[in-house]
Amino acid sequence: MNLADQPSLFSDLHLLFNPRSIALVGASSRSDSVGGRTLDNLLEVSELKGPLYLVNPTKSEIRGVPCYPSVKDLPEAPDVAIVTVPAQSVVQALEECAEKGTRFAIVLTSGFGETGEEGKRVEQLMRGIAERSGMRIYGPNCPGLNNINAKLGMSFSPAFRLDLTPGPIGLATQGGGLGRTVMQSMERGIGVAAWASSGNQADLEVSDFIHYMADAPDVKVIVTVIEGFKSGEKFVAAVQHAAAKGKPVVALKVGKSEYGIRAAQSHTASITGSAQINSVVLKQLGVIEVDDMDELVDTAWLLARQLPTGKEKLVIYGPSGGAVTLAADKVGSAGLKLAEFEQATTEKLKAVLPDYAAIGNPVDVGTEIFTNSRLVDDTLQAIVEDPEVALVLYTFPLDYGKVMRENAESAIRVQAHTNVPILPAWMSDRLGDGYHALVKAGLVPSRSLNNAVRAIGHWIAWGRWLRNRDPGFTPLPVGEPSASAQDVPTRTLTEAQGKQLLSDAGIAFLQRGVAADVNAAVHMADAMGYPVVAKIVSPQIAHKSEVGGVAIGLKDAQAVRSACEAILISVKAKAPHATIDGLLIERMAPGGGMEVFIGVQRDAVFGPIMSFGLGGIYVEVFKDISRRMLPLTPASCADMVREVQCFPLLDGARGKPKCDLAALEALLLKVSDFVVNHPQVQEIDLNPVWVGPEGSGAIPLDAVVIVEASLNSSSEQ
Repeated sequence: MNLADQPSLFSDLHLLFNPRSIALVGASSRSDSVGGRTLDNLLEVSELKGPLYLVNPTKSEIRGVPCYPSVKDLPEAPDVAIVTVPAQSVVQALEECAEKGTRFAIVLTSGFGETGEEGKRVEQLMRGIAERSGMRIYGPNCPGLNNINAKLGMSFSPAFRLDLTPGPIGLATQGGGLGRTVMQSMERGIGVAAWASSGNQADLEVSDFIHYMADAPDVKVIVTVIEGFKSGEKFVAAVQHAAAKGKPVVALKVGKSEYGIRAAQSHTASITGSAQINSVVLKQLGVIEVDDMDELVDTAWLLARQLPTGKEKLVIYGPSGGAVTLAADKVGSAGLKLAEFEQATTEKLKAVLPDYAAIGNPVDVGTEIFTNSRLVDDTLQAIVEDPEVALVLYTFPLDYGKVMRENAESAIRVQAHTNVPILPAWMSDRLGDGYHALVKAGLVPSRSLNNAVRAIGHWIAWGRWLRNRDPGFTPLPVGEPSASAQDVPTRTLTEAQGKQLLSDAGIAFLQRGVAADVNAAVHMADAMGYPVVAKIVSPQIAHKSEVGGVAIGLKDAQAVRSACEAILISVKAKAPHATIDGLLIERMAPGGGMEVFIGVQRDAVFGPIMSFGLGGIYVEVFKDISRRMLPLTPASCADMVREVQCFPLLDGARGKPKCDLAALEALLLKVSDFVVNHPQVQEIDLNPVWVGPEGSGAIPLDAVVIVEASLNSSSEQ
């Protein structure tokens, strides 16, 4: 069953976003207080659908609205209670709300988990109230919740009255500052349906709001700014639910660097996770990850205007040859495809453009725009009617006053009668009437070619992902981050133990055995046949080559004897306290082939993640790695192998024999199945893995397996 279909993970939040009644606990007549500012937004700006109850034990009324001494004295249980009392009084207020039967409580007050351990303890009390009563808690330490389409501001922010452009974007953030940055992009023409800023996430979290917005009929695109993940399982379920509903999720993940991680943790008290793993998870789940706020807005609005199919080609259009050429460079560098006009389109353009104009793609209409006011209408209309054109990137390199306003108005007229998005890129710092006309019409001009091309790239890539997604994929479930892998006592199996554990799961290795001493090693090698490899076996030594614990290419008995004696001397000198369990004797891998790396790491937030790349030291030097959440499928195994830049080396580059890709993909799948069936395995490192020519197989030559300390395997030797 898909995680998003589990009813226990999510609550129905309709009445949180659309309450029939509201109580303001801590209402104040002071306009500079949190309670006073929240009251201003509710009374002066919002369009309430039902009664507003004020709770203040020292007042009989505020601004003509009666006050009640406590929540217990209210005539009914409100759908939403907005809590603005000081931090020390919040828990009591929440207890009263829960006892009254309140459905949701929004805690605007700060001074909890972001301040340290005592604040986190109080948040635990809040969670306990929610679990006992069923009342869901939003916050604390948050700016509140704004439903713009319903014109409802349950917030203390004085900016609420300024950011009221309705629209199709659902915004779910942790922090308030960057969320407000997105809201103020309304100045560029975007419209927002609702903004939920979760704060410390004592109970409800960003994932809950993403899940709600996936079902909300007035939301087409979901934007999220994430500082940390409270529950990887819920996040995965929420974004999978959005994908099932055909709604893109555009995410800006902050806290990628060491500095950023520290800042995010101090701000929201959440787990940020590894930047590489976070990006892998977002990509695999179809979440569009962006790097800054402009890219976020440009991408989200393009998706809100028109959803892609995944096969889009575009046209570059404008009045400047230099600008359209620069745009073509950006498009080409991004790997995007330009449309080729059909003959009918070319004839229409020739009929209205001068002989010197560039008729192909890019389309440079030149200085004719100064004398022909219908030129943009006629050429753009012909272009958007071409069957291969899915988007027009319209470059505005400068502001020419009236001319650029007329050009913009032409683009607006054409856009009104076509589903093909016309994306303006306003390249000038002078924001003239043309720019403001585009903003007013909702075309949201991008402020740079870079961001415009990135947005187009994300738009096309998401369409392809949606078309190819596996709706049945469900990642392995993950517990709460507090029970992270770092907190679980572990131990590293010896190579012999690890290989035996993997062998029992059907993973093939070369013939091997553990010898108790040098004489036994020689007899074992004689029985196997040469050449062989000799390695030290010790639970304290994972990296054997660092202590001289490995010898390869041993071709006869004397070589084995000499090598084993040298290994024992070196190990005793370099690791005198290590316990020596014997010597691993193993057949040498055949010649030829390639060496690759297969690893699995159990992430605290998102569970086991598999990595694949070139083997030996190359995985560390080049960092050419593909990663996936588990479990793998045959299709995702094939994608992993082909995603790395070194894939041509495996695929017979420059006439070399092709490697056994089928065996390699089968090995990846077996390792995935092994991890699925052995949840106590914390980490696997198979490096190198020998991949022979087609038909020769794929065999791990070394294996490091780290398990929970409590694992007791009968396979261990």
